[in-house]
Amino acid sequence: MLKKIIPWVMFILLFGLIIIGFALKENMNNYLSKMMKEQAAPETKASGAAFIDSLYNYSKNGQSFEITFLEFGANCPACKRMESVMEEIRAKYPQKVNVVFLNVLKPGNQVLMKYFGIASIPTQVLLDKDGKEFFRHSGYISTEELETKFDLHKE
Repeated sequence: MLKKIIPWVMFILLFGLIIIGFALKENMNNYLSKMMKEQAAPETKASGAAFIDSLYNYSKNGQSFEITFLEFGANCPACKRMESVMEEIRAKYPQKVNVVFLNVLKPGNQVLMKYFGIASIPTQVLLDKDGKEFFRHSGYISTEELETKFDLHKE
């Protein structure tokens, strides 16, 4: 009797842990991102801030964009799904949103990955016209969901 119950109890416990993991995924990702940012070397923080300021601070560099949409990814399936979203945003907001894809596997993008504390991919980071982060999301996000973030940022 006990031999029949133990596998079911283990299955239920494992299933419960999986559900808890999915429920707390965003919290865990935010915690890891925060820890990665804190552990970044001062040089990384300084060079990342300078890079962001030079390219994505539109108040200083005179470009007309209002928002920067940074997509951190690679060639994973979820990242591939984000390609169509990036294209839709580019087509819909060519003067308003600067869409930038950063492949985390390329050495040149490692500083920004550490600067932003990217713990999982795909991760989307939205910056305002001064280059300040105002939204972050990990995983797939639809065009419609991103547009609500653009609209909320206007207010």
